[in-house]
Amino acid sequence: MLVPGALVLAATPIGNPLDASVRLVRALGEADLIAAEDTRRLRRLTRELEVEPTGRVISYHEHNEDERTPWLLDALREGQRVLLVTDAGMPVVSDPGYRAVRAAADADLPVQVIPGPSAVLTALAVSGLAPDRFSFEGFVPRGPGQRENLFAQLADARRTLVFFESPRRTASALAAMRDGFGPARRAVLARELTKTHEEVLRGTLAELAAHTAEHEVLGEVAIVVAGADTVEADPQDLVAEVLRRTEAGERMKDAAKAVARSAAGVGARELYDGARKRRG
Repeated sequence: MLVPGALVLAATPIGNPLDASVRLVRALGEADLIAAEDTRRLRRLTRELEVEPTGRVISYHEHNEDERTPWLLDALREGQRVLLVTDAGMPVVSDPGYRAVRAAADADLPVQVIPGPSAVLTALAVSGLAPDRFSFEGFVPRGPGQRENLFAQLADARRTLVFFESPRRTASALAAMRDGFGPARRAVLARELTKTHEEVLRGTLAELAAHTAEHEVLGEVAIVVAGADTVEADPQDLVAEVLRRTEAGERMKDAAKAVARSAAGVGARELYDGARKRRG
C-alpha cells in the first residue's frame, strides 16, 4: 500500500507492458495524485494493465517541473498518496523526477521507490561487456565539438559506458565514438529493448559505425561501450583506420597521431609507417 504523505517513484515498462510489477499496478489504482511525464501514455499503460486510476492525474515533465514541484509538496503535506511516473523506466534516470525528490528531501518529506524496468541496466546486462564498473552518461551531446570533448575525457576510462541516443543521430554518434575511443573498441548497439523488434548488434565501433551509415536506425537506442582496459587493439585494424581517415582527406601523419591517442601501446610512428607500407 502507498504511504500517505510519501512521494513514490515508480518504474514503468520500457516496452513490454508485461514487465509492470504488481506494486506498480496497485499504486496506480491507489494514488490520490499521479504526476505523469505524458498523461496520454499513462492512459495507454493503464488500459494495457487493466487498472483504473481513482486519483487526480497531472502532467509533470521537463518543461513544467519547476512550476509543479510545489504542487506535489503541498499534496504530500496534506497527506495525499503521490505517485510519480515517466514514459518508460525509472524516474530521475534521464527522466523527470530529480527536482521533486530533492525538494521532498529538503522538506524532510518521505520518498519511496517502486523498482522495476530500466533501459540502462537492461542494455548493460544484454551487452556482454564488463558490468563490474559502469557509468550512465545520458544522451550523447548534439554538437560535434561537445561530443569530441566528452569522448576525449572518457577515452581512458576503464569502466563500461552506457549512452542514450536519438535514432536520427546514432550513425554520427557512433562515428564520433569510433574517432574518439578508437575503431577497435568493443561496443553494443541495443535498439527497441523488450519490444517486438528488439535488436542487439555487437562489434567494434568501426563495425557499428559502418553498419549504421548504411542502414537506417529506428526506435529507442542505447549504446554500450567497453572500458579502455578491456580493449586489445589489433595494430592491423588501427593501420586500416589510418588509411580510412587518409582517404577521407586527412593528412596521414595527423590520422596516425589521432588513432594512436585512442589505442594504448601503439605509437603514431608505427601506425604511420604501417599505413605507408600498406598503401605501397
